[in-house]
Amino acid sequence: MNALTRFALTILFSTAQICAYAEIIKGKVVGVSDGDTVTVLDSDKNKYKIRLTGIDAPEKAQPYGQVSKKSLSDLVFSKDVEISWVKRDRYQRILGKVLLDGQDICLEQVKLGMAWHYKQYQLDQSLEDRTAYNLAEKNAKDAKLGLWAGDAPVEPSQFRHKK
Repeated sequence: MNALTRFALTILFSTAQICAYAEIIKGKVVGVSDGDTVTVLDSDKNKYKIRLTGIDAPEKAQPYGQVSKKSLSDLVFSKDVEISWVKRDRYQRILGKVLLDGQDICLEQVKLGMAWHYKQYQLDQSLEDRTAYNLAEKNAKDAKLGLWAGDAPVEPSQFRHKK
């Protein structure tokens, strides 16, 4: 078995493990902090802070930060969603894929030009999601949608680093 085949099998099995062990939260979105963070209330009145996986939206103080927040709010606020997740971030937020009637809301934010595909963490995504998010970002950029309409959008990770 050559190195490329071993690498492909490693990715395949690690992706399968991520999908196989995902936990599910079902609840209503009761808060939208920014373009990539929501609060969900489940039927037992437990609140969960969810950081949308696979994307990085502009910070509130960045150009399109408030527009991105409004976009996410328009998509999910006060709606019942399903969160598929496997881990938490360093702030103990759940890192989750937000689904509304089967629609991937994280991907939708990228399609609308309201967030970047967060490539720093793309290996946490399935190959299918990585491919879809990369294509969505390219299409939004080519069409100059949302944050891509600006002259030189700065990725939120770079913006945070400069602060």
